This record gives sequence, C-alpha cells and structure tokens, in this order.
Amino acid sequence: MADPAAPSSEVKAKAAAQTNSLVAKLWNYCNVLRDNGMSTIEYVEQLSYLLFLKMVDEMVEDAWDDEEVTEVIPAGYDWKSLASRRGVELEKHYRDILDTLGRNPGTTIGTIFAEAQNRITKPALLEKLVVELIGKEEWTVKGTDLKGDAYEGLLSKGASDTKTGAGQYFTPRAVIDAMVDVVKPTPDDTIADPACGTGGFLIAAHSYLRAHHMQDLDAEKRTALQRGDHIMGNELVVGTARLAAMNMLLHGIGTSDGPSLVTVGDALAEKPSGRHASLVLANPPFGRKSAITVIGQDGEVEKEDIQYDRDDFTATTTNKQLNFLQHIMSLTAVDGRAAVVLPDNVLFEGGAGEKIRRRLLDEFDLHTILRLPTGIFYAGGVKANVLFFDKKPPRADGKHHTTNTWIYDFRTGQHFTLKQRPLTRAHLNDFVTAYRPGESRSTRVPSKTPEGPWQVFTYEELIALDKVNLDIIWMKDPALEDADSDLAPEVIAQEIVKDLQAALAEFAAVAEALGGEVPENAEPE
Repeated sequence: MADPAAPSSEVKAKAAAQTNSLVAKLWNYCNVLRDNGMSTIEYVEQLSYLLFLKMVDEMVEDAWDDEEVTEVIPAGYDWKSLASRRGVELEKHYRDILDTLGRNPGTTIGTIFAEAQNRITKPALLEKLVVELIGKEEWTVKGTDLKGDAYEGLLSKGASDTKTGAGQYFTPRAVIDAMVDVVKPTPDDTIADPACGTGGFLIAAHSYLRAHHMQDLDAEKRTALQRGDHIMGNELVVGTARLAAMNMLLHGIGTSDGPSLVTVGDALAEKPSGRHASLVLANPPFGRKSAITVIGQDGEVEKEDIQYDRDDFTATTTNKQLNFLQHIMSLTAVDGRAAVVLPDNVLFEGGAGEKIRRRLLDEFDLHTILRLPTGIFYAGGVKANVLFFDKKPPRADGKHHTTNTWIYDFRTGQHFTLKQRPLTRAHLNDFVTAYRPGESRSTRVPSKTPEGPWQVFTYEELIALDKVNLDIIWMKDPALEDADSDLAPEVIAQEIVKDLQAALAEFAAVAEALGGEVPENAEPE
C-alpha cells in the first residue's frame, strides 16, 4: 500500500531543486580536488570520508527520530577535532583519523574507511574543504533522502568519467527503478546484489519498501528495515564498496557503527553458504578480463591465475558474465526470483553459454527478457538485456520449469544518448505495463501485431533454436532503413558507432577464446 503521507509534486519539485543544488556544490568540491591531480573515484572517496565525519557529528547533535545516539566516532577522532585544527596539524590529524577508523572490520565505519589514505596533499586545500565548504553545510535532514539523492547524483556525474572506468559501477537509475517496480520487493524478502557497485539496486529496493510497505509494518519490523537486515551487498573493489556503504548510509539504510551491509571480496570465489536471497538484483561487471581457473561439474578446467572451484557451476568458462549468472542461480533461494542485467553474449554464446541457457530454461522459470537500448551505459558499445527468472524446486516428473518466455524489445527503434536524449523511467512505462507486475503471467497480452515489441515464445520454440540462442530479433528499425527518416544525421552516426563498438567487443571475445591478444580498448569494462 502506498504511503498516504507521500510528498506532493510541489514538494518533490522543491526537493529535486535542492538536490540539484547540492550536487552542483559537491561537484564543485570535486573540481577543487581534480585540480590536485585526482581521478573521479579518488576525489569522491575523499569527499566520502569528510561527509561521513560531518554527518555523524550532526547526528550526535540532533539524533534522528529522537533516539539516543551511541558514540560512533572515538573521542578525539571526530569532526570537531578535525575542524578545530589548521594547516599541517589539520592534515596530520586527518591521516590519524583515517588510520584509526579503518580498524573497525565488519562495521559500516570499517567499510567506509578500509585502506583509507589522504590524497589531499596540500594542507591549505584540505583546510578549505573542512572549514569553508563541507563544514558550512548541514548534511542530515530528518525524514528525507535529500542528502542521499545528492550523493547519488554526484556518483552519477562521476560515472561519466569514462577514462577512469568509473561508469562500470553505475547502472542507469531508470533501468534500476523499472526492474524494482516489476519485481515488487516485499518486507519478507532478503535482497542481494553480488556485484553491488555503488549500491543502486539495494537503495532502490529499500526505497520501494519504504514507499509501499512502511505504513503496514510494526515497530520491530520498521527498525529491522531501517537497519538493513534484509540487505546483502558484495563488491570486489574496496574503493567502490566504501562508496556503496556511504551511499546507503546517506539514504538511511543501516547504522554507522552497525554491521556493514556490504562485504568486500570476489563473489565468484566460493559458492553461497548459509543465507540465500529471495530476490537478487544485479548488473555484474561486463568484460572477460578476469584471471581465473574454473573447475565446474563437467570436470573441465580453464586456467588462468586464480582458481574457482565451484561444483555448483554446471559449465566451465572464464566468461565473467556467464559465471555471475551461474553464481546468481546458486545464490537465489528456492521460490526466489532474480532480475539481472547481462550483455548479449550471454544469450548467444555457444559451448558453456548453451549449457547454462538450457539449465536456466529447465531448472528455472525464465519468464521475461527485456532487450535494452544502446546509448544508456557509460561504457561504449554495450548491448545488454535484463533477464527475469524464478527458482523452482525440482519437479517430480523431471520436466522443465519454463513454459513461456516473454521478450520485450526496447532496443529496436529506440535511440538514446547520455546527454541529448537520456533514458528516463517514463520511457519504460510501456514495458512495466506489459509486464503486469503482481498479476498472473497468464493475463499478459502480446503486441497486437507480430512486429510489435512484446512477444511470447514457448519452451519448445526456444529449445529448438540453434545453440538455444535467446538473442531473438523480429523487429526492424525503420529509422535506420529509411533515408528520409526524421533522425538527425549525428544520431544515425552514433548508432553506427555503437554497432561497430559492439561488434568489436564480440570479435574480441572470440579472439580471446582462441588465445589471441585483445587490445585494452576492445571491450567495455
């Protein structure tokens, strides 16, 4: 049920304006740090440390929800101790704070400050940030996600820095929101993202729960929701994990001194043990650049530098996305569901890819595929899809679980760019409507014509395809075929470039599989 106290459109507009103002301020702070020779990830990290210290100071001064706030930061290592110093003394004390707070393994503080280093080498610059910029703002606002939205806006702007690869950690928010809207998280769900990046999926799912279920929960369940008891995030890169922890904390998820909601490590290193997820939302990293040895059920070995001994994997491959798909199939609890962004090669690659697709159709219910348009990811040439599937218990008769797979082609005839025509949530309204979230899939209705974007394919049709190729195309793009189309020449040129980039990435994957050398820029990270 929707929150009856949901903000009006006027309040939302005002909040959006405030958020944009804060994003601009934060980005200006980044400009100051960029002049100091830092990369996008580095200067967002440095801002995260300072924002956390300032935010905790404000929490202590004015406790959220009138609750007693325990000591989060040890005395003498808090914001006040930093803001009272100047020059070289300030810089030295800041290094001491980072070192001390990094010694809290397993906590949110420990995740944010893990391996933290001060990269602001000029004491005067640090003093400017502490005293004149961050120190003059109020960063906690009771009852709103204003500061969390501003921080996420900063991460979004940072994702555009393709030279540093920052965009690989960022999934378009419009795609995330549409995925969450159709899977409809519930308070009983345990929600996991094994490649959580900056935490976008987990934050969106938590936001959905608060908007649709908070009013119905008793005090104990509300507290559990705010603590993030239902959240399981994992991230390989320490620096990205700290951004995720900070992002979630600023959105009111978890506690500063409580257990970290993000674990750091290689999700593929071992099979899930103990807690499984009833809902998995993920966009695993693209690319094949992973030094691994995989030993699967089939007994085959593909060797590189790191060994993954996964007897729960039915197929052996060094393709990172195929391995993440297998990992998510294991991570999902029986009767659980998953929605995963995966590149096109997962749908058509032979060998291990075919084995995995057969298993997905037989042991799971692969009920929906959303073909995403190009031009929405920061990495160039990415062609991706969202796979929606449910995990079912083994059938006594041994028959397959997938009956029908519905495919929505949101790629053909769609033309987006990151700046001139960015993807918005409204662009996905037709898909969400066709999906019929919360209703029986038997009520779905395909497009009125065979050329429409929403079509259904039976298990028998899919399993009969060569190599069980699920990269099914039935629509034609009239704009690119019609010389008199209304598309601007630069848009048509961009589409051609995207197709060439995607083709290069696919050829690179083939070359790598054959043992050839792959140029560093041949595929998206």
